[in-house]
Amino acid sequence: MQKEVREALRIRFKLVVLEYAREIGSATKACREFEVSRSTFYDWKKAFDKEGKAGLVRKKPVALNHPRSLAQDVVDKILHLRQTYKLGPERITWYLERYHGIKTSVSSVYRTLVRNGMRRLPKTAPRRAIHTRRYSKEVPGHHIQVDVKFVSLRNFDGNRVRRFQYTAIDDATRIRAMKIYPRHNQQNAIKFIDYVIEKFPFRIHTIRTARGHEFQAQFHWHVEDKGMRHVYIKPRSPQLNGKVERSHRTDQEEFYQLLTYTDDVDLNKKLAEWERFYNLDRPHGAFKGKTPYEALRCRLE
Repeated sequence: MQKEVREALRIRFKLVVLEYAREIGSATKACREFEVSRSTFYDWKKAFDKEGKAGLVRKKPVALNHPRSLAQDVVDKILHLRQTYKLGPERITWYLERYHGIKTSVSSVYRTLVRNGMRRLPKTAPRRAIHTRRYSKEVPGHHIQVDVKFVSLRNFDGNRVRRFQYTAIDDATRIRAMKIYPRHNQQNAIKFIDYVIEKFPFRIHTIRTARGHEFQAQFHWHVEDKGMRHVYIKPRSPQLNGKVERSHRTDQEEFYQLLTYTDDVDLNKKLAEWERFYNLDRPHGAFKGKTPYEALRCRLE
């Protein structure tokens, strides 16, 4: 209450000085009479002429250019990464450093998003209770998680096209292999495993899958004949293959959401480019901004 009274008295004093100067027609004499500097008087007069009485309310001084504020081109890059790729503050920080040579803090990126009305992403992933212990293998190839993502697209005629993305991810390094097939069956699952063996730069010990029809007897014995183990996760427990499940969400947000589908040839070509980018260039959250192949190199040193 006292603070409000003091502010009201200050405003009243400013009004008296301005009114006195107007009546006598001399700002100099008014300033001498009330012991106010001419620069302060003209600041009051300018604020009053612009905003009226509200302009005389004392405001907290704010630097026009804070010494540690982000440059406008950096702000533009942050907003572009958020709008185009739906990245969070930490991942935006990694992208700025890796691809633009710009070092900034996560908190600065977050404040920039808040100031521009982008505090939350348009789509938030549903939360679910975790009722199993998280695990992470240290040896590349010890556990490979394999799963299938159902992809729904539309062709030139607007008709719905369904394709099946087979995905394998290494538990230790997050290196992935991906292929699109027109059918969801054991024959394609077997072809995919052969592709994974050729693609991964290390020996594979164990393949982990759900109990879907594409991973039954033919697939199982093909894996075993290749000198690898094939194990099933517990029924109704997709979180046990959580890394490949999470990678499919990344595919949806960072690849399929931006994809212009033309035909299967184009789709496989673009998926191969995405696979390369994911493994070699994309900063990964599990490794504090390192790529999967950089994580592999660290484990081999």
